[in-house]
Amino acid sequence: MTFHSMWAELLPIGRSSASGGYRRFAWTGADTDCRAWFRQQAESRGLTYELDRNGNQWAWLGDPAEGDAVVTGSHLDSVPDGGAFDGPLGVVSSFAALDELRARGAQFTKPLAIVNFGDEEGARFGLACVGSRLAAGQLTVEQAHRLTDADGITLPQAMERAGYDPAGIGPDPERLGRIGAFVELHVEQGRALDIGGDQVGIASAIWPHGRWRFDFRGEANHAGTTRLVDRHDPMLPYAETVLAARREARLAGAVATFGKIAVEPNGVNAIPSLVRGWLDSRAADQATLDTVVGGVEKAAREYADAQGVELDVIRESFTPVVEFEHALRDELARILGKERDAVLSVPVLGTGAGHDAGILSGTVPTAMLFVRNPTGVSHSPAEFAAEDDCVAGVTALADVLEGLACR
Repeated sequence: MTFHSMWAELLPIGRSSASGGYRRFAWTGADTDCRAWFRQQAESRGLTYELDRNGNQWAWLGDPAEGDAVVTGSHLDSVPDGGAFDGPLGVVSSFAALDELRARGAQFTKPLAIVNFGDEEGARFGLACVGSRLAAGQLTVEQAHRLTDADGITLPQAMERAGYDPAGIGPDPERLGRIGAFVELHVEQGRALDIGGDQVGIASAIWPHGRWRFDFRGEANHAGTTRLVDRHDPMLPYAETVLAARREARLAGAVATFGKIAVEPNGVNAIPSLVRGWLDSRAADQATLDTVVGGVEKAAREYADAQGVELDVIRESFTPVVEFEHALRDELARILGKERDAVLSVPVLGTGAGHDAGILSGTVPTAMLFVRNPTGVSHSPAEFAAEDDCVAGVTALADVLEGLACR
């Protein structure tokens, strides 16, 4: 199948007719359909299909037991009303790159695998990269069992309802030990490539980033009869904290966003008793990130005290800076820098977005390729990459896989 035909097949799965965005949440019907698509692609190519203990899908060419395997892939789940390219572009491109290598007559000297990591976005259970975190031992079994969705369904319950036995979830060092290199292709979540006029780039590092939950606890009361001076309204310090996050990020040259909120009792005519907001913050280095989050929390506590509101701040997830292995990164640059006797300059850029490649980087050598995003928009239905750029990404990935697995 061509890139275009695979893309067209996957495109309708989990798409909302209302928003045009995707709702491919872990262990739901849309996720099941995406997984079925992955398995069909693997088996139609004669690849050995595996579902690992954590629900990640693998498609193998060659014997994985030989070790030193070259692995590529990404994820198929989405954020709420996300775009079509974040994750799926890497998976579709992986199958297309294998097809291109076979058309070239490439002779593989190492095992090759394509992977779909489960629950990368964390849209359902609030923690990103669950599948890769479990495999790498960065999420314990006990922590995984405590993950719940908005309806109180635990991760194991969700997996079981989707027809998967969750009894074996946990670290998978034997599987990861087979991997000699992991290369993830991803749509760029920014405009650096477009500004530079490049179709494909190489990742240098992932910024440190995390999610912090701010619980503002006030006093529920009647919206029409309670005097303003008698109120302990948690919405007020929350609103001021949102503005503080923007201010602290701007001053530090970082980013910070309150993108999710839960209110209790959530009535139009009721003063809230609880406002719970989630902060996402990212920066180029750890010191800057600490400055931003510390400044936001300090401001939040001052605002809460002024309104007679209690505040709890809980760090729900955190990923330190990820420097992709320089030797592998340099090898990608060498491979892509050669084209018909010409020497090309391949841009190397950092990113504020987290990825499975970042999680695995502490265990196996990892690298990333980015494909141009002309608008820079991501996590939105407006996310876009032109087909000729996607095809250029497939060719670049095929070149890299050939250089790593066929020599």
